[in-house]
Amino acid sequence: MPNLPKSKSIPPDALLQAYAGKVRVRVGGLLLRDGAILLAAHRGLLPQEAPFWSPPGGGWQFGESIHAALVREFQEETGLEVQIGRFLHLHEFSTDKLQALELFFEVVAPEGALPQLGHDPEHTSDQQLLTELAWFTPRQLLQLPPAQVHPVLRMVLSLDDIFVPQTRFVELRG
Repeated sequence: MPNLPKSKSIPPDALLQAYAGKVRVRVGGLLLRDGAILLAAHRGLLPQEAPFWSPPGGGWQFGESIHAALVREFQEETGLEVQIGRFLHLHEFSTDKLQALELFFEVVAPEGALPQLGHDPEHTSDQQLLTELAWFTPRQLLQLPPAQVHPVLRMVLSLDDIFVPQTRFVELRG
């Protein structure tokens, strides 16, 4: 599937400073279409400006439900109005500077709706973390360096690996 338009390339210095040293709760949406999953490239997480591919989503804000947070975040990042489906994965994301508990849900978008790269309102236009949206099949995910793929999507051999809820807790660091 073709990739979607990229954002402008800008220096990643201090992009993650707002999130460093804090524990966050994040929600993410797994959108499937034509055998591929929609992912967003983030900058600032890996050396040499390598992209980090993750399902669209973001921080849960005080006063909103988990589902409302995911609808809001998905709309901000992709322009899509989604409906929330099944809860699929719980993941502890941890690096030397970032820590988050992540909740992943299946999402459904209207038939024929096309995602467009959005923005994060917490960042100025020259400090955006999102750089690109793209559709990936499991085979395409396996061809990427593992560090560039969110841990819940690493080593995915089929869509069942993503869309069949996991009942185990796995701690992955890095």
